Amino acid sequence: MRYILFIVMSLYFQTTFAQSLLKGALDGTRPGKENLSLRVDNHKDSLLALPVSVMRGAKRGPIFTIVAGIHGFEYPPIIAVQELMKEIDTKQLTGTLIIIPVANTASFYRRSPFVNPIDHKNLNKSFPGKYDGTATERLAHLISQQVIPNSDVFLDIHGGDANEDLLPFVCYYDRRDKAEQTRVAKRLAEASDFEHIVSYPYTISDDEAALYAFKQAVQDGRIALSIECGKLGTVQVSAVKKIKQAVYNCLKEMDMYTDATKSDLTRTKVHYNRQEYINSHAQGIFYSTLLAGDRVIRGQQLGYITDVFGNKLQDVIAGVPGVILYKVGTPPVNKGETLFCIAYSE
Repeated sequence: MRYILFIVMSLYFQTTFAQSLLKGALDGTRPGKENLSLRVDNHKDSLLALPVSVMRGAKRGPIFTIVAGIHGFEYPPIIAVQELMKEIDTKQLTGTLIIIPVANTASFYRRSPFVNPIDHKNLNKSFPGKYDGTATERLAHLISQQVIPNSDVFLDIHGGDANEDLLPFVCYYDRRDKAEQTRVAKRLAEASDFEHIVSYPYTISDDEAALYAFKQAVQDGRIALSIECGKLGTVQVSAVKKIKQAVYNCLKEMDMYTDATKSDLTRTKVHYNRQEYINSHAQGIFYSTLLAGDRVIRGQQLGYITDVFGNKLQDVIAGVPGVILYKVGTPPVNKGETLFCIAYSE
């Protein structure tokens, strides 16, 4: 009993300490900047910590949170955020930026696609997390309890992981009962100047697990959106530039950064409000000549899967007409994996 009480009290004080560190940084001298390392628990792995940079503007205003590296193999968002932290002048900033430059440091440093190598869990399927759970669940809990509640706007930046070919897009949840937050999220999505804008249906109740980081922020009543840019686990200079420009555009739209050069927003926007996910029925070798961004029609063969002896196991067929948002871009596939996400509108 004493041991259990010790563990519970230890977890409480770790959470409280992280909260006090972040609150102290948010309330610090203006303008100013503080870099923090929030311990998630007493895990022996030194990589289990959350790096947070708090940039306080000369004037008070909204708190805008930027997260990169929920998946540590998605490099363009991580590099873009590294450059943003160097470029942004707090003297020109109104409000506060909470920046998490690499949320999943274990995944990043150990080059682990999708999952945290400590417990083999996907951080972006772990929210709201658990204070006494596995390493990934505790990390999600820390973000859910300390970062999201302190945010007015929550921007989660992703890219194509090691095997993902991806069309750059920005997305938000169409939460009808939080009309104002949804309206601002849509406005920021359009201001980002991505050509492709995706709205996801919001169907969960307040007591259901959100699973995804920015969906957790939506459930918490925050203005939240996500950027997807970059592909195949490599750094594309064009993707880094596009992400940075989108962030500057959003800050400019919020009247938070006076030194931001906002693009002209002349790009034609394409909106999608529905998605079809096509999964693999078997483990095998995946063949497809299509790329992210290609348009497809209903009934079109998108590819096929064979076993290692070349015997066909599955034809992959489009169920709807639309555009390929992302797809598996490498040969190996496993049963149940998403091969294609096709976006369309109704």
